[in-house]
Amino acid sequence: MPIYVYEEIREDGTDGATYEFFQQMSEAPLVRHPDTGVRIRRIPARTAIGGLWSDGAMKKSVSDDKLAKHGFTKYVKSGDGRYEKTLGDGPSMISPD
Repeated sequence: MPIYVYEEIREDGTDGATYEFFQQMSEAPLVRHPDTGVRIRRIPARTAIGGLWSDGAMKKSVSDDKLAKHGFTKYVKSGDGRYEKTLGDGPSMISPD
């Protein structure tokens, strides 16, 4: 069930408080806060949908274990254009010198 972000509608046009509500996609947008009765409107917000290309899935797919299993070498920046090897074959350091 997605989380929708709502904003309070104020008569003077100033920004009101924001709220988050779990709702089914098939439900109509709320027009009043369920607890306080204040007028609200749904506002566009960034979605967080998990799946094959989500941040969490991408972190798992490039874990050190998986990289080593598939024969990759991983270097981590150590400063001033220098990179130190953290796993795999190859030189222990890459530097611009």
